[in-house]
Amino acid sequence: MKFYFNNFFQPSSIDNYLKPNKNCNLTSWVSGCEPGWACSIGPNQPVDLENSKEIPARTRSCQACCEGFFCPHGLTCMIPCPLGSHCPLSRLNRATGVCEPYSYQLPPGQQNHTCGGANIWADVGSSSEIFCSAGSYCPTTVQKNSCSSGHYCRMGSTSETPCFKLTSCNANSPSQNIHAYGIMLIAALTTLLLIIYNCSDQVLTTRERRLAKSREAAARSARETARAHQRWKAAKDAAKKHASGLQAHFSRTFSRKKYVTHPEQLKILDQAKSEIDEDLYPTSSNASITSLASPAPSKGKKKEPNDLMQIMHEIEDDPGSYEGISLEFEDPNTKRHMPKGKEMNTHSQIFKYAYAQIEKEKAMQQQNKDLTFSGVVSLATNTEIKKRPLIEISFKDLTLTLKAKNKHLLRCVTGKIKPGRITAVMGPSGAGKTTFLSALAGKAIGCRMTGLILINGKNESIHSYKKIIGFVPQDDIVHGNLTVEENLWFSAHCRLSAFMPKPDKVLIVERVIESLGLQSVRDSMVGTVEKRGISGGQRKRVNVGLEMVMEPSLLILDEPTSGLDSASSQLLLRALRREALEGVNICMVVHQPSYALFKMFDDLVLLAKGGLIVYHGPVKKVEEYFAGLGIRVPERVNPPDHYIDILEGIVTSNASSGVNYKELPLRWMHHNGYPMPPDMQKYAAGLVMSPVEANPDLRSNPTDTGMGEQSFAGELWQDVKSNVELHRDKIRHNFLKSSDLSYRRTPGVFQQYRYFLGRISKQRLREAKIQAADYLILFLAGACLGSITKPSDQTFGATGYAHSIIAVSLLCKIAALRTFSLEKLQYWRESASGMSSVAYFLAKDTFDHFNTVVKPVVYLSMFYFFTNPRSSFADNYIVMLCLVYCVTGIAYVLAIFFEPGPAQLWSVLLPVVLTLIASQPNKSEVLKFVAKLCYPNWALEAFVIANAERYYGVWLITRCGSLMKTGYNLHYWGLCIFILILIGLVSRVVAFFGMITFQKK
Repeated sequence: MKFYFNNFFQPSSIDNYLKPNKNCNLTSWVSGCEPGWACSIGPNQPVDLENSKEIPARTRSCQACCEGFFCPHGLTCMIPCPLGSHCPLSRLNRATGVCEPYSYQLPPGQQNHTCGGANIWADVGSSSEIFCSAGSYCPTTVQKNSCSSGHYCRMGSTSETPCFKLTSCNANSPSQNIHAYGIMLIAALTTLLLIIYNCSDQVLTTRERRLAKSREAAARSARETARAHQRWKAAKDAAKKHASGLQAHFSRTFSRKKYVTHPEQLKILDQAKSEIDEDLYPTSSNASITSLASPAPSKGKKKEPNDLMQIMHEIEDDPGSYEGISLEFEDPNTKRHMPKGKEMNTHSQIFKYAYAQIEKEKAMQQQNKDLTFSGVVSLATNTEIKKRPLIEISFKDLTLTLKAKNKHLLRCVTGKIKPGRITAVMGPSGAGKTTFLSALAGKAIGCRMTGLILINGKNESIHSYKKIIGFVPQDDIVHGNLTVEENLWFSAHCRLSAFMPKPDKVLIVERVIESLGLQSVRDSMVGTVEKRGISGGQRKRVNVGLEMVMEPSLLILDEPTSGLDSASSQLLLRALRREALEGVNICMVVHQPSYALFKMFDDLVLLAKGGLIVYHGPVKKVEEYFAGLGIRVPERVNPPDHYIDILEGIVTSNASSGVNYKELPLRWMHHNGYPMPPDMQKYAAGLVMSPVEANPDLRSNPTDTGMGEQSFAGELWQDVKSNVELHRDKIRHNFLKSSDLSYRRTPGVFQQYRYFLGRISKQRLREAKIQAADYLILFLAGACLGSITKPSDQTFGATGYAHSIIAVSLLCKIAALRTFSLEKLQYWRESASGMSSVAYFLAKDTFDHFNTVVKPVVYLSMFYFFTNPRSSFADNYIVMLCLVYCVTGIAYVLAIFFEPGPAQLWSVLLPVVLTLIASQPNKSEVLKFVAKLCYPNWALEAFVIANAERYYGVWLITRCGSLMKTGYNLHYWGLCIFILILIGLVSRVVAFFGMITFQKK
């Protein structure tokens, strides 16, 4: 036996027989050389059964090989046939001279020689005649029975296998028809998915409808309460007025001296109307604005109205003296005091509380002339308005230079933006307005910055306050597959204090929705490019609302009014005005606002080309300043439009003024006594002597004039160097760590993970059609490949499995690309605001596990039941599950490191190329090493091993030869599964670090 099996590993050159009998050849067969015959040795010849190297010649007493044994050509020993084989005595076919059912012939020249028994046992391709045929089973090596009805018998079976229920198995059937189970499985899966998607969507719809009913009922109740309060107050005022009139009448009637009525002597308890009507009280020159921050009056007393009206008129008459609202610092992590009584737990109670507060604020606003600047300042003295930490930003000689081109983007910018005020940044195109905001927000990358930026008078990093800083980008970066309310609520959940009670969060979100005029579209989808949602103006307001709901102390907005009409812009400014009343420092870039909108700003930063300041101060003094320079705004011309036209050079100033638009930055420096750059000092000297003769050329980079022209190689090297420095700055910026000085404790990673998971579940449920399309394509791929694949017992179905690996990898990768490639902008914005990247990545990956579990079932429900391999469904499912997990991680890497187009191309090429390398039959050493690094190699090996384990008995030589040829090991199934999971884990780690390293902020 040992000699026989060793012969398979030591192939001979041309002989087709074994070598112990030296006289055996093709032309002259002597005794002991016939196939299917067995002979014995001499009587006195010793035999050592343990010595396989020296085998004695067997040439005596030759007989036909017995049934159930096989006698190889050249080895005249009888070897028992394995289980699953059928080894009867052969019969001579007179017509062909072949000993059937075997394929050997009689010895040449010996026509009377009889046929022997079986002569060979090898792989199924070489000795299929001894394998028990398909449709039959062989309980012994000499017995062969036909498979009965209701059973099936594969090739090499030792017993018949009963068919499953609901399958059709005729007599002599080699396999069972289990297509019905595939149909049942896909039907059950489809029903389950429909139930999940429809019921979940119905649950969301029902929940939203119930919340909407509770919200509408609460709003209606609050409005009715407010109207009843107003009616009661009007009746009370009328009664008090009538009582005062009677008192005056009785005093005049019964008093001995004449009583003179004076308006100030008619004092009533509620003086709200008097405060509104009296707009001409004399102002006090030494009234301090800090009185706005005075503590609340004692209970039972009311603040005198004269002081408040003096403050209001002082702000109107001299806006420059208004330094902002000085609010005391309140620990943001402390819980706000809720109304007395039982704790609010139900939605109705929470909504009633929120809308009662909103109606109360509306009533206060109505009393103060519908939020005119004079009227709403009185809201600042209301102790019920929540106080926020203050952030004041001052900057001195701020200069930003682009490293790549050594070009100034900002130059010598000095000033201050104050809390409680709205600062507008204006200027022509290319003046550096967005760059200025990016520098204040700490987002300027690829630039060399000089000068100082102070936070509350201290040299601290702005990133230390990022939890209370809101940055509204120029583009409307919102989630289009969420409703307006869901977008706002998610931002509020993740960025408000973790200790804030839910009723207060509801109040904040409802107040923002109310102030931005989004009530009518709160339950509408924001929409995307493919699917239309709300209007562009409403989308812009949602973009601003995402930052307002987190109650920032510093709010920076990049062109929030672009694309909005005048009414929407004023609505947005009114909402921002209320934020300013709480001490929020608001700075925004505005392009050519209307005059009414322009007057709603407190301060103005006007930039010229080259990033130089032309004016920085109160809006109400800008015309006075330019009039002092001889630049007056013509009648019926909007002042900001006129100033920007002058800075663009479109409109020239009056000849009498003698001021050129290029001199305006120098005029501002000279006006404030700011130091000037050395290259501008000569112009400054001429400016002092004669303002008319100086005409400075304020180029963005004066130092470039002395630079010589570089060679092509020098320019190329400079560009490469600049790009490397830019990427280095981005990576350094992404990993920048700074201490948290905001004192706001936002939800942790686990809590944010829950919020992200809830958001993603809503998004995926609304993308059910896309998910259904993915499943349908995978279903069709399984059906097509399963129907065209012809299972091979020699390769254990390796060809069909290779095709399956390509199809599943390609389809799952392309589907997984959507996980991260479609929301890069949203992630960059959320990450820059301080949301957890770990929670975001884990939530995305967790929800993709649903597809990882379901997609193998969808594919195998067709492929497995069409091909019907010997391996079990569970074995195939485990391998396919690990394969989908692996390729999903690789798709994450492609989605994060590449743009959508190249990522899709790589997703198509990788499965095909790697699978071809893995399935190459005769691989060189280099290809073998490369194949070990390819995930299809391990997936294919796991599939083949799981199938090969089901082949035993007569299949042993076939299995051993096939596995040796491909280099697979029967004991490595667990290792293959482990490596697939490991590749998936490593890919996810690489994708995560790529996501946080190469993100744009």
